[in-house]
Amino acid sequence: MTGLRILLIEDDAELAELTLEYLRGFDHQVSHEADGNRAVQRIIDEQPELVLLDIMLPGKNGIDICREVREHYRNPIIMLTARSDQIDQIIGLEIGADDYICKPVEPRLLVARINAISRRIQRDSSPTAVTDNLIQIQDLQINSNARKVSHQGQPLSLSTQEYDLLHLLASNAGKVLSREYIFHEVRGLEYDGMSRFVDITISRLRHKIGDDPHQPERIKTVRNRGYLLAT
Repeated sequence: MTGLRILLIEDDAELAELTLEYLRGFDHQVSHEADGNRAVQRIIDEQPELVLLDIMLPGKNGIDICREVREHYRNPIIMLTARSDQIDQIIGLEIGADDYICKPVEPRLLVARINAISRRIQRDSSPTAVTDNLIQIQDLQINSNARKVSHQGQPLSLSTQEYDLLHLLASNAGKVLSREYIFHEVRGLEYDGMSRFVDITISRLRHKIGDDPHQPERIKTVRNRGYLLAT
């Protein structure tokens, strides 16, 4: 599996050095930034394939960084959060983070999450991965080859996993997909029964396509079963 270009944003020098050394052992190309104020411009300029973003940083914190770069950076962002800061996990997902890992970070878990992202990137870049490159559902259009989405003729800015989840729903339009299935297909991991990733990402997608969160007509919740994209 080809390594990823990763930018680690972490102000703990000892932890950063250990993480760099560990990830480089798996052939990932990892660079490091310790200052939150410099992180935004580095993410935008360097466009790494993955950002590992600590929340507590000098200068701008991880929440502000994620919010600021999302209009200019579409690749995955994994946030590193304190174990007790559940609210930070929810906020991070709501503003466009793709995943979060609680600190102290377990190295094997971190590598497993990164490998899942790497497999998805390689799958999406494969010339045989897409057969029908255009999906049109009412006023929603998805170009699978370009990984671009438009709604009512206007382009939508989506994070990697927002796009992946919407594409999954659109590819199975009219069919109910369980939360467990969505989680596995988008994240590449088994659902742990606790994560709110699917629900929060669905909420963000509804907002971006103008779907009423209280009475959604496009991305519908089917009680005790899952979600479906209406045709």
